[in-house]
Amino acid sequence: MKINNSLVGLLALAVTGFASTATADINVGVTLSATGPAASLGIPEKNTFALMPTTIAGQKINYILLDDASDTTTAVKNTRKLIAEDKVDVIIGSTITPNSLAMIDVVAEAGTPMIAMAASARIIDPMDGKRAWVYKTPQNDAQMATAIVEHMNNTNIKTVAYIGFADAYGEGWWNEFAKIAEARNIKIVGNERFNRSDTSVTGQALKILAAKPDAVLIGAAGTPAALPQKSLKEKGYKGVMYQTHGVANADFLRICGKDCEGTFLPAGPVLVAVQLPDSNPVKDVALDYVNKYEGAYGKGSVSTFGAHAWDAGKLLANAIPAALKEAQPGTPEFRKALRDSLEATTNLTGAHGVFNMSAQDHLGFDQRSRVMVEIVDGNWLLVK
Repeated sequence: MKINNSLVGLLALAVTGFASTATADINVGVTLSATGPAASLGIPEKNTFALMPTTIAGQKINYILLDDASDTTTAVKNTRKLIAEDKVDVIIGSTITPNSLAMIDVVAEAGTPMIAMAASARIIDPMDGKRAWVYKTPQNDAQMATAIVEHMNNTNIKTVAYIGFADAYGEGWWNEFAKIAEARNIKIVGNERFNRSDTSVTGQALKILAAKPDAVLIGAAGTPAALPQKSLKEKGYKGVMYQTHGVANADFLRICGKDCEGTFLPAGPVLVAVQLPDSNPVKDVALDYVNKYEGAYGKGSVSTFGAHAWDAGKLLANAIPAALKEAQPGTPEFRKALRDSLEATTNLTGAHGVFNMSAQDHLGFDQRSRVMVEIVDGNWLLVK
């Protein structure tokens, strides 16, 4: 059989051309708190990754999930493993602020972009060489503290006591809230702390009761945030209660029960997506996430924490196509291009708000990312 040499050459060229355009999968490393004190936050995040796209811009996406058990040391260990062994192109996590802060040095040293699902502004501010690799999806505590103080001013609250976690989350909230409250002429008459794993806060509650504040703000997250509220109610506190956006899930409502009736908190709009006016630019995207999550896990199962993971996925889906034009996955050049593409995010609507990133702002949210909510009859009610 005679073979046409020109045909062989064309076939060889075609095979070579295909090989040159083929690229490796994109590996996304995730460390989250699916167990431990922050499990009520981490589980909906974990569930959300099962809903994520498995291809972006024609590229296969592999999600590698690890549980850090709400432990800072484990979060760092997971991050090192994902980078060194799994060769991930990006890290998503962790669920809580102390873990996310501890991970910054690791991702910066490796030149791997990170999208945190924790709230503290300290994760991305002040911007420096290390934080240049770090982004986040939850609203900053400063944004949410401002919403609380505005509500206090509007309801004639003059004095307030604070009780928060004895860690970076609680301290971050104290710093932001105290600064804004002072500027708005609200007197702080108490400042207490407790640990995420504590089973009693009797001493702290008695001190707060003795100060007789008009309101109490609890700077905590997840189901542990119910402890001081239940303790204060049990001892007869009748003032107004505020929580942070760290409690916006059904598990908190279940644990806190009747003791949380009438509580106010700032939250991402996804928590009350169906109650948003049609003019709200976030409503459609938020409802899309709610419908997908509840379609998979049941009505009423959605929380704001899973939506933080969803928004991390939306950021990646928006950034990956541009990064692929610069380099192939699995390379330092691709990780750098992905970092740059995330920073260039503009007018991207997520379930929690509209992202407009910059070199100095690796969250990029404005006031559209928050609403005030009241707990009424065990449900979230949008405060209009």
